[in-house]
Amino acid sequence: MKLVRFIWDGQPAIGVVVGDGIIRISDLLPEYREMRQLAAAGPEALERLADKLAGARPIVALEGARLLSPVERPHNFLAIGMNYRKHAEEGVRLGVVPPKFQVWFNKATSSISGPFDEIDPGVTRQLDYEVELGVVIGRAARYVTPDEAPAHVFGYVVANDVSARDWQLHANTWTIGKSFESFGPVGPWIVTPDEIGDPHRLELRTYVNGELRQQANTEQLIYSIWEQIEYVSTAFVLEPGDLLLTGTPEGVGHALIPQRHLETGDVVRCEIENIGAIENKVGPSKARRFPVLDENRISKVLAAAQA
Repeated sequence: MKLVRFIWDGQPAIGVVVGDGIIRISDLLPEYREMRQLAAAGPEALERLADKLAGARPIVALEGARLLSPVERPHNFLAIGMNYRKHAEEGVRLGVVPPKFQVWFNKATSSISGPFDEIDPGVTRQLDYEVELGVVIGRAARYVTPDEAPAHVFGYVVANDVSARDWQLHANTWTIGKSFESFGPVGPWIVTPDEIGDPHRLELRTYVNGELRQQANTEQLIYSIWEQIEYVSTAFVLEPGDLLLTGTPEGVGHALIPQRHLETGDVVRCEIENIGAIENKVGPSKARRFPVLDENRISKVLAAAQA
């Protein structure tokens, strides 16, 4: 199934894509009005939904419908860094030391946006793209093994880990540079695992203004999706609706020679086999002001204290 969130009668609703239309889930199963509820309910709820789809009719055409991020703000929105070998090699060329373990960072949940929403560059002068396979957690996961991990996956999405490279590199923690509002386009829908097959055999591509920038396959992941879920769930519980981004391949604009960051008016299209595509235009900055950054504040304070 392809599960979507969309605007209906001015309010968010969840639905199933059938052909060229969308069937509202609450018309079939009234108890489910949020995607996180459906994710928590497990495979049994999806089986009930599938049974009821046979006689149902779409309430809106897919074309022209305003699609939202297919999951509401999750409790956790996490991404792994340097999880494709050639992307890790790009990082080494830029001075990033290869990590010894899985490297995870938070993306603020407020950064999540719809699959076709504009990207607001804000104050960054080094806007970049990263196509990623996103994993939506279903049944809560804690201390799961790689063999158990597939049972905790609700479905898969296309994601763009939009990045402010200048702000990302202000510190060793990347959260700020990865979390500007609109820096988490996700969608266009959640595809359930039965329609994906092996998630480690999916082609990924990024186009900027029609030019191919990234192309790889998830078989090139350094840490598999199951190993990622094992690692994170060992630290804390992954809850229904949580979103994990599994890494981006080589070809990001910051690593090209010369560097090619996104500019206002650019259109970024991220595609993943068996899921679909999201497409986001870079809009004008909505920033009211650009802060004056004092790169040596801490050093000055420490020097003054020692004087």
